[in-house]
Amino acid sequence: MRKESSAASWIGAAVVVVAIAAGVYLARKATQPGAPPATAPAAASSVHSAASPAPVQHPISQATASPAAASTAALPPLADSDASVAAELASLAEGTDLPSLLVRQQIIARIVAYIDALPRRSQANLMSPLRAPKGAFVVDEADGTTVIGAQNSARYAPYMRVVDAADPQALVAWYVHAYPLFQQAYQELGYPKGYFNDRLIAVIDNLLAAPEPAQPSALVLSKGYYVYTDPAFESLSAGQKLLLRAGPANEARIKAKLHAIRSALTGQVLPPAPAAAGSAG
Repeated sequence: MRKESSAASWIGAAVVVVAIAAGVYLARKATQPGAPPATAPAAASSVHSAASPAPVQHPISQATASPAAASTAALPPLADSDASVAAELASLAEGTDLPSLLVRQQIIARIVAYIDALPRRSQANLMSPLRAPKGAFVVDEADGTTVIGAQNSARYAPYMRVVDAADPQALVAWYVHAYPLFQQAYQELGYPKGYFNDRLIAVIDNLLAAPEPAQPSALVLSKGYYVYTDPAFESLSAGQKLLLRAGPANEARIKAKLHAIRSALTGQVLPPAPAAAGSAG
């Protein structure tokens, strides 16, 4: 993670799209002097185009959401969807700062690209659907060891209000209605034979598998980045690291929301998310 980091955009994305699928969540790498600028969602490797389509594991038709919460309005073309998507997301997180946090260009394309990248080790140069949190990444010193600062989670308060405000049933109902736009964006990302909802479920499962350390994990500054000294933590996916960076209380709240969203998306009920076990690093 960088000296200045933002786990916040991602949480919003994960939740509004998964909150919507897990998508308007908390995170996004923060910029630092000399770092390459972020770019718009880039197309995936062309190798995906040649791959045979995998069987659909989680058809969107199996999602269970309140019919009363679903919209019946006709969908706009993907290229012209930003205004309506921004309005719908704002209504799903009414009373929060989501309208000012949301990047209003290529919203669905950004959400899809961001979610697709979360299980990977790096999200370099990928723009988030949400603006980065304010302030610098906070660290503490404990017995001569550098750890993520206890106050760092406060930077994500506006994003967590979005997470808390999003109703899983209403969120999934909107996502199901808008699904053709997400599927189109996923295919245009470089997965012409892929199925976005399957990718979303896989990403949620990856996030739910993030560890919950009992004690803060040690960090070391290396070439302008804070990295974990424990190889097991440093090898986690980008999304799992973002969860750890959000702090144990926020991680527990996010996981609880993801459990509910996954259940609605798959028509299955998962066991309750376990309580956070102490501070996360």
